[in-house]
Amino acid sequence: MQGERISYHESVLRVYERLKADGVSNIWDRYEAQGIGKNPDNRCSFCMAGVRCDLCSNGPCRADATKDKRGVCGITADGMAMRMMLLRNILGASTYQYHADQTIRTLRATAEGKTPFEIKEKGKLKSFAERLSIDTSGSIEEVAIKLCDFVEEDWKRKYYEPSRVVELLAPEDRKEVWKKLDIFPGGIYAEIMLSTSSCLTNVDGYYASLALKAMRMSIAMAYQTQIVLENCQDILFGIPKPHKMRVDLGVLDPDYINILVNGHEPFVGFALVQIAREKKWQERAKAVGAKGLRIIANIETGQEMIQRWEMDDVFYGHTGNWLMQEVIFASGCIDVFAADMNCSMPVDPIYAKKYKFRLVPVSEVVAFEGVEERLNYVPDKVKEQAEKLLEMGIENFKERRRSVEPITGLPVKEAIVGFSTESILDSLGGKLDPLLEAIKNGSIKGIAGLVSCTSLRDNGQDVHTVAMAKELIKRDILILSIGCGNAALQVAGLCSLDAIEYAGKGLKKVCKALSIPPVLSFGTCTDTGRCADLIAAISTTLNAPVTNLPIVAVAPEYMEQKATIDAIFALSFGLYTYVNPVPTITGAPNLMKLLFEDLKDITGGLLNVEKDVVKAANMLEKVIEEKRKKLGI
Repeated sequence: MQGERISYHESVLRVYERLKADGVSNIWDRYEAQGIGKNPDNRCSFCMAGVRCDLCSNGPCRADATKDKRGVCGITADGMAMRMMLLRNILGASTYQYHADQTIRTLRATAEGKTPFEIKEKGKLKSFAERLSIDTSGSIEEVAIKLCDFVEEDWKRKYYEPSRVVELLAPEDRKEVWKKLDIFPGGIYAEIMLSTSSCLTNVDGYYASLALKAMRMSIAMAYQTQIVLENCQDILFGIPKPHKMRVDLGVLDPDYINILVNGHEPFVGFALVQIAREKKWQERAKAVGAKGLRIIANIETGQEMIQRWEMDDVFYGHTGNWLMQEVIFASGCIDVFAADMNCSMPVDPIYAKKYKFRLVPVSEVVAFEGVEERLNYVPDKVKEQAEKLLEMGIENFKERRRSVEPITGLPVKEAIVGFSTESILDSLGGKLDPLLEAIKNGSIKGIAGLVSCTSLRDNGQDVHTVAMAKELIKRDILILSIGCGNAALQVAGLCSLDAIEYAGKGLKKVCKALSIPPVLSFGTCTDTGRCADLIAAISTTLNAPVTNLPIVAVAPEYMEQKATIDAIFALSFGLYTYVNPVPTITGAPNLMKLLFEDLKDITGGLLNVEKDVVKAANMLEKVIEEKRKKLGI
């Protein structure tokens, strides 16, 4: 593996050479070592087909649908593959819900005056509460508490008690379909329980039943978890609005104390920025020989932050996505790595020792072998916790600077970030009409919600994502970019006005008129629900069902369990959904038929797993053209 098989990004390729020279275990070499023979992508054929199971002591079992070879319990290849998919979805839903729980916990503590945060968006608090039919009388703090009470009560509903959040927020045509299929969910906790219980050996081995349960749980996750947490983070920290942000590894200056916040929850990160902007902390940094103290945004925690707050010399920029983690460390510029929920790697302690930075979990769900130091996030204590992290950075600087030769001169670019439903409406004069008119007249053929991680399967880091984005905008398809793939496109320059040159003639005209890039930086993977909310608004405005809209879901490099439930929700929502790499279901012919053919007549969604970028883009364009014909445009 070399060149673009490593990464799309020049900065990553440069620091990778240091990893090789230093002989440090790294993700690229570990990935290559997993391959059979000389092919890093060649793995166990049963595992790749999704037809291996080790859930009980009779296993591990392998299934083969071509000769009706089943597991010891009698489960078919289709049941085996879907059960493992559902288990992955449970992990994804549970982790998303952990984030939502921490968000509501933070909002409640803030309303009670116990955190350094404030309710920034009082208007949004009231409008979101009104959408949920919550009484908005009383003080802002009282309304916030009512909102917290309402969503927590909904989370705890039994699986046989319909969710109020879903009932109040989902489009009418989708609710009808979900009720008809008996996949309208109850509370998210009960849905996780129902799905988990169904995966026990000898309980539910029927692939179609398991698929419906996955869709049911995904609906609860999107509305009760994702939409709730993102709206509440807006309420606390501000509605995303377009602004410029520095990106790529060049944001790291070794002469500054650099504290990176990593993961998916922005609470500690926002507290760090607020406190680090105080003059006394900058003076303390300079007293130990640093030029100053900076908070650097990283992966999804960083995306949550950069979408809402503008850069300055303290909140300096965003590095990239999770797969860049080891090269970030090897730059020799990091003093503290604060690891909240998700996307911190088990190998990180090796890097902390080698490149002299403090590795600190700030969430009870994160742990590293050999690392005892931790500061589990507590809203009431976050100010003190942030101050402690700043202290660690100041204490660490001299040793890091003395012991590690930094890599300098790495590239830095600017991306336009901060697009949300509200900011898109603002740029259109407060109404969707200009966007819809551009779609109607064909300047914009359609919209792709690009919801992606980053993966090394079949391609180097972000290579497939960037290629797919370029193919779509070339075809006059506007992209809303979400997740770790969003950082890929930011660092690749596609979230800047310079990227307009890659767009087709119609999209180029719209982008120039509105001064927007052809790829709109829409947030994190958690914004999948927010994207669904925007689609619902378009559906209402056009008076057309979601399944008829020229909108597709695109996941060019999905990686982990949260991504799999996002894809299942897109299918439940009725969207044509492209995913890469090919999921582990190819040994399940009936399940593949359900997802690739039959689902179109069930929810309206359909799955596509074409590996070739151009062929996949052609298919997506064809689907959008078909949707346009249905709308008569």
